[in-house]
Amino acid sequence: MTSLQAPSAVVMVRPHHFRPNPETKGDNAFQTLADASSAPTAAQALSEFDSAVETLRGAGVAVHVFDDTGSETPDSVFPNNWFSTHAGGHVAVYPMFAGNRRKERRWDVIEMLKRVYRVQDVIDYSGLEQDGLSLEGTGAMVLDHITRIAYAVKSNRADPVLLERFCTHFNFEPMVFEAKDDAGLDVYHTNVLMGIGTEFALICLDMIVDPNRRAEVAARLEETGRRVIDLTQEQIAGFAGNALELTGRKRLLALSVKALQALRPDQIAVIEQSAEPLPLTIPTIETAGGSVRCMLAGIHLSPRERISA
Repeated sequence: MTSLQAPSAVVMVRPHHFRPNPETKGDNAFQTLADASSAPTAAQALSEFDSAVETLRGAGVAVHVFDDTGSETPDSVFPNNWFSTHAGGHVAVYPMFAGNRRKERRWDVIEMLKRVYRVQDVIDYSGLEQDGLSLEGTGAMVLDHITRIAYAVKSNRADPVLLERFCTHFNFEPMVFEAKDDAGLDVYHTNVLMGIGTEFALICLDMIVDPNRRAEVAARLEETGRRVIDLTQEQIAGFAGNALELTGRKRLLALSVKALQALRPDQIAVIEQSAEPLPLTIPTIETAGGSVRCMLAGIHLSPRERISA
């Protein structure tokens, strides 16, 4: 059951001051800022977060929770954007596009990884923010850890030069494409468009602008032996692509209740051939423009000792 693609541990950040981020509204079409009178409360987000952690741990996933006590990081609940971990003991730290998101980086998380897991090196790209470059981790890239392909939508959150540098350092092949929604808006993060499991891939091929590139992406996914679950734009709007395969007591697909409800029975049946859907109830958190996958920073590192969930 163990899979390079499906980590058995994650980092999550508990949001004490949750609110949708005004600095990211411009290019995140999934973000639904409400007016003050109907704005989702931090308390609701906190309750959803704690319930999600309990569900994950109950399924056998090790969850490392860090509390965010500052009020200047409204998107802190989405830590997958500022760091990633990789087999062999490698960690990457990323430059962020929005100014207030840069404050989400915290070295106590990296120190925990070094203490609990075998970390060989940490490559920190964050200084490149001074040059106006950003590469927002496993939001900007959807990584196939098995066949070493980094899928990335062209956006201001995935600088092509930095993507090439990451792929060189971490031994991935970049596969870049342009993607837009029905309204012609650019997709801001690759992980809302697609998610890759061990034996299947969720993706909305229709959103890939160039038909030739669309066919190439589909072919690459199929060449890896995965079943391609082609999502509709309506399903993407329901965050059906924003899911992460994990290893608990069995292989799991963590996704939101909204995302699971967006999937058709035949699509769920394909998933269930190799992973059990694990729905998390996070409607308030989703108003910030991200879903379950964004909340989970997977740990692809070897533990120094056995970790209990």
